[in-house]
Amino acid sequence: MTERLYGDEALVLRSYKFGEADRIVVFLTAQHGKVRAVAKGVRKTKSRIGGRLELLGHARVQFRRGSSLEHIDQIESVDSSAALLANLDVTTAAQTAAEAVDLLVPEGEPVPEIFRMLLGVRRALIDRPSSVVVPAFLWRLLAAEGLRPELDRCATCGAVDQPLVALDLQAGGFVCQVCKRGSSVAPSALELIREMLSPGLGGLLDRYHHSGGMVLNDPVSNEVFRLAIDAFEHHVERRLRSPTTFGIDSPS
Repeated sequence: MTERLYGDEALVLRSYKFGEADRIVVFLTAQHGKVRAVAKGVRKTKSRIGGRLELLGHARVQFRRGSSLEHIDQIESVDSSAALLANLDVTTAAQTAAEAVDLLVPEGEPVPEIFRMLLGVRRALIDRPSSVVVPAFLWRLLAAEGLRPELDRCATCGAVDQPLVALDLQAGGFVCQVCKRGSSVAPSALELIREMLSPGLGGLLDRYHHSGGMVLNDPVSNEVFRLAIDAFEHHVERRLRSPTTFGIDSPS
């Protein structure tokens, strides 16, 4: 292998048309962070690699360095995304997670923890999809960035003996009634956020998973999702497009 070639495990964040027959694919890789690469001829009907470049496709990719973009030299699927794409709600949830990582992670900066987290989200959406998978991921992304919200004391005055009633993004967490500013939060939503940020998510994912499909009308998880979107967008100073398709919009 020459210095121009390197391989990595990767997840597909998104792709878009390039030229007449090519696509640019944005990957999150295990060791090289976010990588943009050209997939030559992938839009031709006889292309053999198109199915390996679907949303959150999990693959091993050999990249060839280019002057401005990498090129996909070889790609081998690790796990198909068919289960993610078979249901519209699950697909939209996957789009939200992938878009959040794309907005957050700069190119070329290794982020192995975020790669592992996104791989976990992918597996959760395949094995036990629910309305809590993506908001839990967003809260944990913020925590990984050093932005875990204050949940046990007022983020403004520091009181530990007062109920927390609102999310104040400027203060960096939840605040009491005296300091109330920002988006109101119900006690049940606050408890769910605490659980999302606690070690291990197995019990939470099991509790919210329903074999009949994702339940999208749960008021508690919807409130937590809206707050997570608001906090994430405040941090990246950009709007997430996918959650609006999912039926969730930020309160801002």
